[in-house]
Amino acid sequence: MAGEWLAYGEFGLAVIGLAPFALHRWSCGKWAKAPLVCPDTDSNLAITILLPVWNEGLIIEKKLARLAQQSVKADLLLIDSASSDDTLSKSRNWLEDFPNAFNSHRIITMPKRLGKTAAVMKALDELEGCGGIIFMTDADATIMPGSFERVRRWFSDPQIGAVGGTPQRIGDLDGEKAHRNMYTLLRVGESAHDSTPFLEGSLLAWREGLVASSDLYATANADDAQIATAIRLNGRRSIQDTGLTFQDQMPLTSKEQRRQKVRRGQGLIRLLSRKRKLWFSKKEGRFSKILSRNAWMHILSPLAITGGGILAILRNIAYLPDTNLTVALSAVEVYCLLAWALTRMNKSFFGIRSAGTILCGLENLLVGIIMAGRGKSLHMWDQHSDVRETLANK
Repeated sequence: MAGEWLAYGEFGLAVIGLAPFALHRWSCGKWAKAPLVCPDTDSNLAITILLPVWNEGLIIEKKLARLAQQSVKADLLLIDSASSDDTLSKSRNWLEDFPNAFNSHRIITMPKRLGKTAAVMKALDELEGCGGIIFMTDADATIMPGSFERVRRWFSDPQIGAVGGTPQRIGDLDGEKAHRNMYTLLRVGESAHDSTPFLEGSLLAWREGLVASSDLYATANADDAQIATAIRLNGRRSIQDTGLTFQDQMPLTSKEQRRQKVRRGQGLIRLLSRKRKLWFSKKEGRFSKILSRNAWMHILSPLAITGGGILAILRNIAYLPDTNLTVALSAVEVYCLLAWALTRMNKSFFGIRSAGTILCGLENLLVGIIMAGRGKSLHMWDQHSDVRETLANK
């Protein structure tokens, strides 16, 4: 009898762990059928570029040059988190050589590296009252031509508070492509329904005054998601635009991609945990459903699948007699194990790719949860040096 409960428990935890992905995927697909349309009217709002940097000496000049090529001229605020390389000297020299690249420019230097979120908080204080649009971008991201114009058009709609870009990843690892395609589908669907709590700092623009430094947590990462969520909670919509794109280079190895996902996942987990009182808030309406679904996927699902995996091991050790349930569970276990292993080795194929992407994602989230539980925050991290070297040589 006890052995049968192992099977029932495994099945129940598997349903709890995987159901939200199917449910939210279906919902977002339905919501995305009525997509948001970018307005034709230009808001003519002034743009201030927020460029947080740390040890970007290999690529900073290219980044500044590409920003200056945008057809709308902007102001620039570069904030440096105590770089130990030549990022600052190269930035200053470039701005001296091209004094008309921006309407104006300022460089703020942090005396000590405290992480990107702390740098963004400092920048928000400096930009308080400037008005217009704050356009944040990462040094390793290439934003598309016309980005400033498209962003200004979005902000002619008074409901829109934040707009994020859609990534076009450079690289050839299928696991990352599948992960990002699924991620984009969910974010676009959430945007059409109400707002998405998760946007990417590689290209993120918002109305100045809708988010303050006090809305962010300095010792947590995912500053971009913190900003998107804060803006929605302050009464405006945060959306991801498929017509506003950026390119960035994926880490070149599966190991480095996993490290990136664990860091990102921990930031989202901590954000959702802090907003737990809003998961079922009637005041937030549709957005509360989006928050609760993401909390289910990012926090409860990794724990449920881990528990189901432990019960699966115990069930197989116990050698339960074959029943319809145990045979079905064994088949599902083999399928899931195969999907996870092949996706982790970047050898997935049609039929297992989605399942493998979800299971590898849950693995990364579990690692993030464990590290957070042990008190290890990932808000400061080592750069992916292979990415910078690749971009510098292009």
